[in-house]
Amino acid sequence: WIYSNPRPSKRLHAASAQAKDSSSMAKGTGALRTLSVDEIPSDCSEPVDAKALEQARAIVDGIRKGGEEALKATATKFGDIKEGEGYTYTKAELKAAFDGLPKDQQGVLTRVAERISKFAAAQRASISDTTTDIPGGQAGQTVSPVETAGCYAPGGRYPLPSSVLMTACTARAAGVRQVWVASPHPDQVTMAAAHVAKADGMLKVGGAQAVATLSQGIGPVPKCDIIVGPGNQWVTAAKSLVSQSGTAIDMLAGPSEVLVICDDTAEPGTVAADLLAQAEHDVEARPILVSTSKQLVDAVNSEVVKQLAAMPSPNRETATEACKKGFAVIASSVDDAVEVSDRIAPEHLEIMTKDAMAVGMRCKHYGGLFVGRYAAEVLGDYGMGPNHVLPTAGTARYTGGLSVHTFLRIRTWMRVDRQEDSQAVVRDSVALARLEGLEGHARAAEKRLA
Repeated sequence: WIYSNPRPSKRLHAASAQAKDSSSMAKGTGALRTLSVDEIPSDCSEPVDAKALEQARAIVDGIRKGGEEALKATATKFGDIKEGEGYTYTKAELKAAFDGLPKDQQGVLTRVAERISKFAAAQRASISDTTTDIPGGQAGQTVSPVETAGCYAPGGRYPLPSSVLMTACTARAAGVRQVWVASPHPDQVTMAAAHVAKADGMLKVGGAQAVATLSQGIGPVPKCDIIVGPGNQWVTAAKSLVSQSGTAIDMLAGPSEVLVICDDTAEPGTVAADLLAQAEHDVEARPILVSTSKQLVDAVNSEVVKQLAAMPSPNRETATEACKKGFAVIASSVDDAVEVSDRIAPEHLEIMTKDAMAVGMRCKHYGGLFVGRYAAEVLGDYGMGPNHVLPTAGTARYTGGLSVHTFLRIRTWMRVDRQEDSQAVVRDSVALARLEGLEGHARAAEKRLA
């Protein structure tokens, strides 16, 4: 994570003193430590790991030079495929995977896809072609999708068919003509999700080798205009590399984060469950609690310890390690809690306070906002509507999450029909060009003088 860490306000310094008066080390396995505002990490990790970047570079360069044979060799080396095995699934194979699922599982995938697509369609409708008058003619914008998108879905600790739906359904709602999904070791449900999302095919390869393939286009896999979706450090590193050579990306995603702002009206068990839901993602995930109540923090920590003990393995071990990276902050007021959250700019921000919507609207920096006890972040993960691919590492200060807009190009045009009506602009252009010392510009503009 990269936290923007401006100077804290005087009120936050007062909250820091309160936190230091409380126990700085939480009791019990998995309990969050309590930090003062000054102790909040300012540079916990970079989105792109330096060592992973060099390893990814070797893979990307190798596949660029060696093409399909290099892809097969790399995918075999890393266990994505067996020797001599194909590296893609066709639309027919994806459909067969869906057809082989029980009806209840088919229904889950279909309903989730419908909700994601409905929200994405509403986003698409929010922006349109526009025309306006200019001196002597008209100007406007056109909104059109990219031609081809590659959608990556992780397949490491857990298969994530939800990420297939979030990325591919959104690309389709944007109007992308060709959509391919990539995921390592895809199980039947992940393949079925690709079918439901109307993917044109699936690359059953992961890591930097998948990103390199989608960027370059190999065999039946098309060269993609954009690559989206979360992944491990090698996926992130490879995305950073291909983004420098003509392939767009959505973002450089780091480990998952959740920050919960709560007061004494929050239910400790619910808060703890939401913190652990993110903690089980990865040992590098970061659960953060910001509360106006020390008693609430203590109660949540007790619940975290109890709920961790009841989690199955390996989720329990993963979440326990992640909780070591998490922390709690005691704020002197809700306004101070909002200030802490805005400094961190978390990927997921939950609000469990009185007047939760009003508090949420005061927050400026977050990837996704979840307002009130019943708006669980996990409901966003599994298709309430808004996308679950969100900015991490403090990047929510300047960007948003994956949406139909990620796949759209806004292009402008202008047309001058009446030369006489454009003369004021022509004269200004000649003058401004000469102020800048660009004589060629000035002379080109003068060719339009009446």
